[in-house]
Amino acid sequence: MKNKITGYDEFIRESTNSSKDSAITRAIEILFALSSSPEPLSAIGVSEKLKIPKASIHRLMVHLESIGILEREPGSKKFITGQRLNNLAIETLINSPNKSMRHSILEALVSDLKETCNITALAGNKVIYIDRVESQWPLRIHLQPGSIVPIYCGASGKLFLSYMPAQQRRRILNSITLVKYTEHTIINIEKIEKELKKIRSQNYGLDIEEFMQGLIGIAVPIFNRNNKICGTVSIHIPTVRHDLSEAIACIPKLRIAAEKISQTFSREDI
Repeated sequence: MKNKITGYDEFIRESTNSSKDSAITRAIEILFALSSSPEPLSAIGVSEKLKIPKASIHRLMVHLESIGILEREPGSKKFITGQRLNNLAIETLINSPNKSMRHSILEALVSDLKETCNITALAGNKVIYIDRVESQWPLRIHLQPGSIVPIYCGASGKLFLSYMPAQQRRRILNSITLVKYTEHTIINIEKIEKELKKIRSQNYGLDIEEFMQGLIGIAVPIFNRNNKICGTVSIHIPTVRHDLSEAIACIPKLRIAAEKISQTFSREDI
């Protein structure tokens, strides 16, 4: 316990240094490096990327790990973003200054399509709802912002997976338990990969009663200013009201909304 406190005190002392080499500056650079990397990084990898001595980088990364900001990749010594950092990113999105603008875009979309629509983001290997507007139908699914859904059997999650490098995607699929939520849920990784290839080519995610019986999900990507997927706009359509062809007909309007929402994300450098 004494060593841990001593290390923290040293971290704080260095953090008060106003120079570009302060601990806080380096810690932030580490977080940017890891969050922008599609693969886990070792201390050596981060050191080479940032041109900062390995000893300093390793000490900072171990400290960030001790407070839950970073984690080790399972079965590896390499680092990935931790749950606390992922939670911070999601809470920042949910409560950002532009949330009212995004919510208005979503409200207009729901008013037009008459079905529940969502904005989602990816946190680690989970899909998080950062905003949601419910339809006025008595039959609907109640999920609040902050709700978590599986990545492998929902429209948004499969869309996120389809944009990942193959190695990162396979690592995620191998690290999670594939639960069969309905008779339509695909839990064979090779079959999931085959479907993800189709999703990437058509540039929209599709969930036909895979996560919830009687519900069709469709998701389109939201891109940031670097043309990377940073979220999705999705819709949930009960099969008692619409068939698949009617659900797919919603895609052009979803894409228009996604483009408008992407502009609010770009201003926040997401």
